Amino acid sequence: MIQAVIGLKGSGKTKRMIDMANDALKVEHGNIVFIDDDKRYMYDLRHEIRFVDITEYIAKEDRSVETFLAFVGGMLATDYDVTLICVDAFRRLVNTDWADMEELFNRLSTLSEAHNCTFLLSLSADPADLPEFITKYAI
Repeated sequence: MIQAVIGLKGSGKTKRMIDMANDALKVEHGNIVFIDDDKRYMYDLRHEIRFVDITEYIAKEDRSVETFLAFVGGMLATDYDVTLICVDAFRRLVNTDWADMEELFNRLSTLSEAHNCTFLLSLSADPADLPEFITKYAI
C-alpha cells in the first residue's frame, strides 16, 4: 500500500508523518524506517524507528528514480521485517517531475505488495497540481 501526505510547504506534513510513524509502533509488528535528507527530525521519532539520512548513502547529484528504488529495494532485501517505510521530502529524493513518476509509483506499489510493506510519502505540492495516479494515494 502507498499512502501520501500531500500539502504545500509549511502545512504540517512532516509533523503528521512523524506522529503517524510513532503511532504505528503500537500496531505494526515489523520494523519501521523513516527516510529523510537531513537529520533535523531524527530525535522526534521514537528510538525503535530506524532513521535514515539518505545523504549518507546517495549524493544529491546522484538522486534519481532508479537510485531511490535501488536504495529501498536493498532495504527490503536485507530486512524482511520492514513493514512501514516513511519518506519525507519525497520529490527531493527522487529528483524528478510529478508527471514523470507514474512508473515509480507502479514500482513502489509492486514492492509494497511483494514485501507486505506500506510506503508513507510526504509530497510537497498543491493537490490540484498533481496527476491522478498520485492523488489516489492521498490520506
